[in-house]
Order: sequence, then structure tokens, then C-alpha cells
Amino acid sequence: MAMADTEDGSDMAGGADHAAGAGGGGATPAAGGGSKFGNIRFGKVQGSAIGFGDHNHIVNGRQAEAPCDPAYQELLEAVRQLAEDLRRVVPGPEVGALSDELDRTEDEIQRTGRAGAGRLARIRVMLQDASASVGMLASGVAVGQAVGALLGG
Repeated sequence: MAMADTEDGSDMAGGADHAAGAGGGGATPAAGGGSKFGNIRFGKVQGSAIGFGDHNHIVNGRQAEAPCDPAYQELLEAVRQLAEDLRRVVPGPEVGALSDELDRTEDEIQRTGRAGAGRLARIRVMLQDASASVGMLASGVAVGQAVGALLGG
């Protein structure tokens, strides 16, 4: 029987099993017999559910909001109201950036019960940048006041 070399320099003497194993995707028996699995790798997994084995029941739903102190609850409500009001404003780059930051702020408060000082400072600047569109909205004033109270001024 003749042996052929593959482009990567490995020989094909092992037949189908060797060829499948050389690529990293071949099947190798699990310890103790049973099913065969290939190389499986997971990168960073966040906000997902993974089950292994037979007869799994996985539920991956929205988690309950993290409890937060009244100041962050007030901010959360103001952020939600401003985000809703911004949907009715003529879109522009400043309004779009503020809307995106409000979405991230809402998500952070829901997950952790608070928003970081850096995020609050960004909102303050974005409110100023979008003041032509946001200045007439009571919800914009409410977010500005809530952010000011949390940042101390």
C-alpha cells in the first residue's frame, strides 16, 4: 500500500481516522466508552445558557432587575422617559449618541443596581451637546438633575 503525503507534510497512512484527527475536528472516544466528541471550544460567553449531556432543560430569560437605591431608581425612571421622548425628536448625531448612552445606562442599572461615575459624566456631557433638542424636554431636565445629584453637583 502506498503512502501519500498531504500538503501539510503529514502522511495519510492512518486512513480516515488519522485524517479526521489531524484536522482537530475528528472524533475521539470519551473516557470510559460512550459517545464520541470532537474538539469543542467556547470563547467568552455572556448572557447565554449552555447545557451539556442528555435531558437538559435550559431557560435563558431576562433576569430580574438588581435592587438599587432610590437615587438610581429615580435616574432609571428618568432615563427611560427621556429615551422614549427622544424617539419623537428629529434624529441627529448628538441625539443618537445620547440615545445609545441612555440604553447602556438603563442596562447597567438593571444589571447592577447602579451606574458608574464615568457613564454619568458622559451623560452629562451628552445632555449639553444635545441641549438644542433635549432642552425643551422635561425628561431631559429630570435626567440632568438625577445625574447631578449622583455626581454631587
